[in-house]
Amino acid sequence: MHRHIIYIINPVSGTRAKKGLHSFIEQKTKEKGIDYAVFPSVASADYSFLHAIIKEKRTTDIVIAGGDGTVSQVVSGLMDPNLNFGVIPCGSGNGLAFTARIPKDPGKALDIIFKGHSSLTDGFYINGKFAVHLCGLGFDAKVAHDFAQQPKRGLATYVKQVIRNFFAAKSYFFELQVAGRSFLTDAFFISIANSNQFGNNFTIAPRASLSDGLLDIVIVTHQHKLNLLLQTFKQVSGRIPLETGTIETGKKGVVYFQTGQLTILNKDEAPLHIDGDPAETSGKFEITVRRKCFRLLQPA
Repeated sequence: MHRHIIYIINPVSGTRAKKGLHSFIEQKTKEKGIDYAVFPSVASADYSFLHAIIKEKRTTDIVIAGGDGTVSQVVSGLMDPNLNFGVIPCGSGNGLAFTARIPKDPGKALDIIFKGHSSLTDGFYINGKFAVHLCGLGFDAKVAHDFAQQPKRGLATYVKQVIRNFFAAKSYFFELQVAGRSFLTDAFFISIANSNQFGNNFTIAPRASLSDGLLDIVIVTHQHKLNLLLQTFKQVSGRIPLETGTIETGKKGVVYFQTGQLTILNKDEAPLHIDGDPAETSGKFEITVRRKCFRLLQPA
């Protein structure tokens, strides 16, 4: 069977040295006798230059060595029902990869890619911008913005920013419009999750699935900081039930529900991240699932 793989390597994501990874990828792909090409990721997120190469080489697979933000940009730019997308996790969180059971070890990740099993996977749009994994408003977005300014990447740097921001964290006013109803909430953060992960096996949306046509919405409301830690821990450990009927509004703690579409009025212009990368905020967000829009290479 003909296969041609285009590898896209983000040279700055995470902490792993990419020079050795580039050589390792080439060696392993040559051993399999698969035709391939390697390109660096582009800061502009414009991958239209690859369209002609994909057509000429009859490319079958696009494999991204990077984090969630790079994966999101590449899939958005090259989405095609005839292409498989693979991930070699190299970011600081790797939430999509963890949800899809793709290991961080590059050799094991490549084994999954070479086996060639793909599954149709959802994405979603927030004000027209594509996301594969997770968007956040409020606290976690503030962390993402600060993290992006640090000279060193990696989990230790991220944890340091979480702790630093926690003590100064403030809540924000939002209005959510879901299924013909609207409600106000004062919240530290809102997560819009297609996967179950923040990243690093930190499970913010335990019931989330990559292919159920639904987004998991997690609202952590304004409360005492100690209770904030307790309630977040309960959510991460799967002890807060998913609301399946009328959404209970006005409660302290965590509001957790699923929907395929929602509008958020961001009254205090809380900061935004898209797949872990800082993004420009807005006073209003229209959020919609795009069902089964790309093929993800993952364990069978």
